[in-house]
Amino acid sequence: MPIGWAEARETAWRAGYETRRPAAELPFDAAAGSALAAPLTAASDLPAFPTAAVDAWAVAGEGPWRITGVEALAGSVPAPMRPGEAVTIATGAQVPEGCEALIRLENAEVTGQTVTGPTAIEWREAGEEAKAGETLLPVGTPVSPPVIGLAAAAGHSTLPAHPRPLARLVVFGDELLTSGVSHSGRVRDSLGPMIPHMLDAAGALVAAETLGPVADTLDEHVASLRTATAEADLVCTTGGTMVGPVDHLHAALEAVGAEYVVNTVSVRPGFPMLLARTGDGRFIAGLPGNPQSAVIAVVTLVVPLLAGMRGLPLPELRSITLAERVPGRGPDTHLALVDTVGNRLAHHGSGMLRGLAGAAGFAVVAPGDEAHAGRRVPLATVPGALS
Repeated sequence: MPIGWAEARETAWRAGYETRRPAAELPFDAAAGSALAAPLTAASDLPAFPTAAVDAWAVAGEGPWRITGVEALAGSVPAPMRPGEAVTIATGAQVPEGCEALIRLENAEVTGQTVTGPTAIEWREAGEEAKAGETLLPVGTPVSPPVIGLAAAAGHSTLPAHPRPLARLVVFGDELLTSGVSHSGRVRDSLGPMIPHMLDAAGALVAAETLGPVADTLDEHVASLRTATAEADLVCTTGGTMVGPVDHLHAALEAVGAEYVVNTVSVRPGFPMLLARTGDGRFIAGLPGNPQSAVIAVVTLVVPLLAGMRGLPLPELRSITLAERVPGRGPDTHLALVDTVGNRLAHHGSGMLRGLAGAAGFAVVAPGDEAHAGRRVPLATVPGALS
């Protein structure tokens, strides 16, 4: 039986979270987009020593101050200062021992070998931002570029995080062409070139080679699933999710010992999506063959699953104010393509990509509902989309 769209997202996320791979100390590039699996602490005081906040004269004792000709530059330890001395200091440089104040270069008056001007304490004290051993961020914090910058400043070269799951795409269908234009009853495959980029944007490490197009026989379907699940943590398949004469995915899942996590979702378009798990914990996400339906399956099941597998919370939906009415779809959730100002897009059929290419995402209209112009509704975005 189909389950509700919101429940499907939650179910996929929980399945990923409960089976996420063990955390490890990962290089920054590998940890990016994951979540901290342990608190981030400061390896030293931050800053580790007093540093100038401006380009200035460092002065000691009473003025006017005698210019010594010495410079305090970033990357070196300056000599101690004596009362009555002035030395130039660069932004970010260590403040010399004995320095009592700074005079901004633009405020200083230099006469011969002396300098005068208004003084201030314009430096960052050691440990001003954090003390050594202090917790900077808690477990579960998403590893964003600023988090990586903070970790580096705090003395780290790795971060404790869950690694990116390895994903692989399997494309089913005798009718598919991998080059040229559609002809003679055969159509150009759009999902093979598109879906791997979405998986990458959603946090997966994508295998370079897509399997397929796989012939429409049960034996070939089973063989492709066994090949893909031998290495990948997540296998996404395209097509074959219904029960037509050449739809072999369900029988192939049974043959490889996979059990359903989600089997169809009460959403339009895209309802014949599925998520299954093998006995050794590999996931298989069945995406419908129609392009827009396949993308909706990625948004509904794959994005939450990958978030859970990396220790992240269930992704929150953005929201958008509709510029026009979007009808409901009876008992099903309706995912309707809209642009950045809330207009419903043309070319929104399940088999079309033209509307999707210019969309901000899918406006989410709840079952039994109808959204009128001016209504604010959830917006499900597509991973990797520029909007």
